Formats: sequence, C-alpha cells, structure tokens
Amino acid sequence: MLHDLHTARERIRQGETSAADELEAALSAAKSEACKGSFLKLHEASARAAAASAANRERPLAGLAVSVKDLFDIAGDTTAAGSAVLADAPPAVTDSPAVARLRAAGAAIIGRTNMTEFAFSGVGVNPHHGTPWNPADPATHRVPGGSSSGAAVSVATGAAYIGLGSDTGGSIRTPAALCGIVGFKNTARLVPLDGALPLSTTLDTVCAMTRSVRDAILAHEILAARTVTRSNAPLSAYRFAVAREQMLDGLDPTVARAFERAVRAFRDAGAHVEEIPLAQIHGLGAIQSLGGFTAAESFAWHRKLLAEKGAGYDPRVRARIERGAAMKAHEYIELFAARREWIRSVQQSLQGFDAVLSPTVPIVAPPFADVAPGEARDAEFFRINALLLRNTSVVNMLDGCAISLPCHVPGELPVGLMIWHGALRDDTILNIASQAESALLAH
Repeated sequence: MLHDLHTARERIRQGETSAADELEAALSAAKSEACKGSFLKLHEASARAAAASAANRERPLAGLAVSVKDLFDIAGDTTAAGSAVLADAPPAVTDSPAVARLRAAGAAIIGRTNMTEFAFSGVGVNPHHGTPWNPADPATHRVPGGSSSGAAVSVATGAAYIGLGSDTGGSIRTPAALCGIVGFKNTARLVPLDGALPLSTTLDTVCAMTRSVRDAILAHEILAARTVTRSNAPLSAYRFAVAREQMLDGLDPTVARAFERAVRAFRDAGAHVEEIPLAQIHGLGAIQSLGGFTAAESFAWHRKLLAEKGAGYDPRVRARIERGAAMKAHEYIELFAARREWIRSVQQSLQGFDAVLSPTVPIVAPPFADVAPGEARDAEFFRINALLLRNTSVVNMLDGCAISLPCHVPGELPVGLMIWHGALRDDTILNIASQAESALLAH
C-alpha cells in the first residue's frame, strides 16, 4: 500500500529517506507502464532541483512530487487543456496562483497530467493523447474517470502525492472514487481560478486528489491559503442525512454493498444517520435542460476557436460545447435565479444535518472498450458520462463542498463515499472525513 505525504515527510525528518530519493521513486512510477498515458510532460530537472532545495528548508511539501493537470498555467509551458487545437499556443509567462502556492510550499512539480479535452467529461477518455489505464484493475483497461484523469492515476500509482485538478461537475471526486483515492472539492470561491483554462466560470473549482484525508487537508490549506479549524469530535457527535432521491438509484451491486457497509460503519460509531427524500435533486434536470452553465459559459470562451479550429476538437466535447450557442441571454440570466432558489430550498431541507452521505458515483469504473472514441459508442459514452457525474454535480450546483473517500474492501473495484454539504462547510466536512477514514478502515 502506498504511503501518504505525511508519512513521507516524517520519514525524511527521521533520516530514513530523502526528498531526492522520494522524487526518484515518483519519477520511476511516472515512467512505468501503470502510469502510461497519464503525463503529457515531465519536469524532471526542475523537480529534482526543488527536491534538492527542500533539504535546506522546512516547508510543508518537503520537496515531494506534485502533478499538475494540463488545465493550469506553468511558467514556460503551453496550457493546452488536453487538446490538439491549443498545442501551438504561446507558453504561459507565470504560474497560475494554484501552482505558485504549491511551489512556494515546497512542491516538486513533476509534470503536466492528461485530462479530458477542455475538462468536459467525467469519463476521462482523450482521443488525442490516449486514455490512462485505471490502476485498480491491471487485467482490464478501465477508465480512470475524468476530467482529471491523469492526476488521479499519478496519485494512485505513486507518481505524485498531490494531484492538482479541477472540479466543475465532479472532475476531482469521480476519478478519485474510480481509482480508490481521496478527492476533496472545496467551496469554489476559496481558491483562485486565475491561470486555469475555464470550463464554467460559475461552477469551476480548483482542488486536488491525495492518498489520505490529512493530505487533503494540507493540500487545501496550501491552495486556499487558509488554516482549517480542526476538531477531534467523534462521528457520534454528528448528524447525517442519506439522500434517497436519485443518489441511490440504479447502484451497481459493488457500489450498493460498499455504501451499505459505509453507512453501517457510521452507525456503529454512534453517528445519527437519517434517510431523507431531498426531492429537489430531481428538479436539476429541468433547470439545466438547455445545457446549463457549462454549455453557455464554455461556448462563450470557445466560440472563436471553434470557428477557426473546430475540426480539431474531440467531437463529443465539441457537441456539448455547441449546445451553449442556442441559449438566449434571458435564459442564462434566469438560470442564475433558478439556481439561487434551488440552493435555498436544498439548504432548508438540510437544516440540522452536519453532512450528507452518498455514493460518489453509482457505478464502478467501466471498461474503456465500452466508451472508446467512435460514433458507434457515443450513446454508451454519454450514458456512462451522465452516471459518473450524476451525484457529484449536485454539489457543484449547490455551490457546496464534498470529499470522496474509498469505501471498498480488498478484492473489490474502488468505490467512493461522498460526504457533502453546502457552501463554506469545508472544515466540518474535512473533520468528519478524518473520523470517517478511520471508521471505514476499522470496519
């Protein structure tokens, strides 16, 4: 089992290893067959320099490997967002704030990771650069989830301790769930979006994947430039809701078993867990029937590029972006009003609950062959994409925060437990997750 960043940092302090040795192990993992297709570019020289300089300073990330999704500006690199049409774009002049904060904390930026083109899918398929192999199943090429596909695989294979990514409808939590790692989506406003190519300016969130909750807390504190208020309150001190409507529909048998075990672990720990309808979730379909914020806002950004280089786009991504062309100004404005009312209604239903428990995604990672590029598989691709983002996207529309924790047992494909609530509940969610991580392991 891979150790987390905190363990690596302690081993460095104890003289059992060094940042340089840890980095060489990470680079070896990044070049391994298990990580094939996960990195678009490795930054070996600068990462080694960062690891070497960490020996003389005590910084939170201690010169350890961090991967960066191809969505973020890194000074001197072209930010192509997994596309072919931006491959010849000029390189970034400066680091994005997220990258700069990680670097200042001592990160060894190991490289740029593969992703769904322009971050517009939860599956992780990329026809230009290939689709990384989900490391959870060496025998079958299963999708890693997206859009932060390469970031997830980099963390799950040992190539990075933190995978910087983004989450617009689930692009951190979905791949974390499918690859068996931790993914935390903070309240969107807490981390700057500057220097990240936008998908939806309303829903985009800058966040990360890690191997443990304590690493997730550290990554969030660095990215958000804030300190999480810690609490050691046990699970028995909290009140949880389980949303029945939609969130539990059509669960894969492996997911259903894992989620049932997770809820039982919470109850065995003394937590109060109550099923509620939360029927408002069904209303999201009508609110977003014209494509929602993502279609409208992505089309506004891509309109000129589509006119010039539309033939070079992934056809599945292009089709979703072009839905935004039909949205009228009054419909876009009305969408904001509908969202505000929907958030108010959901918050009212969740009064008295500290968090909600749901499966992160209702299915385990599907085989790549089912969704590989090609018109013959488009219908299945869009069906699976909708399933992979069905539960997670609720939190984005809520402007909320959520974490996905592994809740499967050995021998099962990975399953994620999502713990979530509304805006600015980040510290509560992280503190609950710390207790839940231990309870799930013990159970």
